[in-house]
Amino acid sequence: MSATRRRGLPEGVQERHQKHCAGSNGKRCNCKRSYRASLYDRRTKRNQYSGWDPDLGLGTKWRTQARRELDAHLRAGTDPATQSALLRDAWAEWLTGAKSGAIPNRNGDRYKPSALQGYERAWRNHTEPAFGHRRVGEVTRHDLQRWVDDRAREGMPRSTVNNALDPLRVLFRRARRRSVIETNPTADLELPGKVRAEPRFAEPEEAAALVAALPEAERALWATAFYAGLRRGELRSIRWKHIDLEDRMVVVLRAWADDEEAGPKSRAGRRRVRIVPQLAALLDAHKATTGRAGDDLVFGRTADKPFEPSTVRARALRAWKDANATQAKRLGRDLKPGEALAPIALHQCRHTAASLMIAAGCNAKALSSVMGHASITITFDLYGHLMKGAETDVGDLLAKHLAAHGNDMGMATT
Repeated sequence: MSATRRRGLPEGVQERHQKHCAGSNGKRCNCKRSYRASLYDRRTKRNQYSGWDPDLGLGTKWRTQARRELDAHLRAGTDPATQSALLRDAWAEWLTGAKSGAIPNRNGDRYKPSALQGYERAWRNHTEPAFGHRRVGEVTRHDLQRWVDDRAREGMPRSTVNNALDPLRVLFRRARRRSVIETNPTADLELPGKVRAEPRFAEPEEAAALVAALPEAERALWATAFYAGLRRGELRSIRWKHIDLEDRMVVVLRAWADDEEAGPKSRAGRRRVRIVPQLAALLDAHKATTGRAGDDLVFGRTADKPFEPSTVRARALRAWKDANATQAKRLGRDLKPGEALAPIALHQCRHTAASLMIAAGCNAKALSSVMGHASITITFDLYGHLMKGAETDVGDLLAKHLAAHGNDMGMATT
């Protein structure tokens, strides 16, 4: 079979004859011809081709549509060749660049290992099965919204859906900036309704009882979470050189996530936190017991290996369960609600620290700095309801303030 460009055919269209065709001997064609169209791509400097088909009209239609798409790409500066890449291949390329530091995050910094590990989990568990086989230029906002809606109907939590989209966000954001695509399909997606569980706060007496029920070797760790508000990763990373017991100050510079130690979640995470005397006493005793100092980890399972959160949690749960059993045995009855020690997690201890600081009169700006929040908005979202001056109190507070300054708004009676 041979393909030729015959006079009279539409521009860019070739015809192909079958082997037995008499036309190959200069006679009249007696075979069923097929046609294909081609279009020269000025960007790739190669021809694009349609498939062979006996319908001449299909080839011409393909060429017309292909020219329109190519012209649109040229006007927008997008790259059709890159658009045709599979998402799984684009992901592998992105991940390699992000791990090497060649592709920075939105702040221009190198991606933290913990962030990349989270992206990899999301890609492996959610994104790759749904979209890995799709081409970069094929995925639309409608496709992603439908996927989000399906996950919401299945009961997937909002946070999981949001995390599952992260690999696509970084891929399409970079593709848009490099003019591979015209619009980012991950923009303006409607996520499932946000349902936030109420944070667990321990009252001052409850916090003290929870710490006291722990083995002595565990008390300083939980007390630091309760009264300094450090994150779990920061507790894992803190070293004795970061703690000044004389000036009662701890300097937070690093955090441990999974198997990697890196900077904290944001620049605001690097901070100085004042240590209350009660906590300083526990830390002093802990230092004497462990014999560690300098670059040694304060709460590590060894001087250079961080504690395992699951192990710490299990020991605490066992201690609180034993304390409740001892109390029930002493009273000779089952404990009533409010009498038993309610388990708490290290991160919930951080919430307790914030609530105690608010109750002590700490203002929102200072609290945001102490907690290492990237924005005061985060502080208000998490703890605004605990602060004095809630919406229902504003009127009463203003009235009392005006009365205290003798401002009766002209309503004084004679």
